[in-house]
Amino acid sequence: MFKHILIPTDGSELSAKAIKKGIKFASEIGASVTGLNVVPKLHLIDYQLQILEETRESLNEATQSRARAILDVLSKAAKAAGVECDTKIAVSDHPHKAIIDTARKRGCDLILMASHGRRGVAGVLLGSETHKVLTHSGIAVLVLR
Repeated sequence: MFKHILIPTDGSELSAKAIKKGIKFASEIGASVTGLNVVPKLHLIDYQLQILEETRESLNEATQSRARAILDVLSKAAKAAGVECDTKIAVSDHPHKAIIDTARKRGCDLILMASHGRRGVAGVLLGSETHKVLTHSGIAVLVLR
């Protein structure tokens, strides 16, 4: 069975449900968990370098703080359930790649993630990171809705 589960989370309500179910599943099968939050790279352009650097630093701090808060939810749930857990913040403009790379590098044998269920035009325009993980991952993926 599975020994190490990657649970990507974006802090959404659906991700919270996936965390709850993923931690319960890990507890039942005796697996460890890695929580992952992917934050976008900052792309700032300004003609005043000092303002640019201050803005970049401020945004980086805010982004990292939010990511830590999101992952703390997962860490606390794992601790309460007695599940071994570590967390990672990845910086990438392509979350699906960061999810797959993290799972591979951390030796995960399952990726458990939520799907927002976007279909039609919204699915095409917004894309689906879950769908991209499903189509590009060589690691098993369990999708929760």
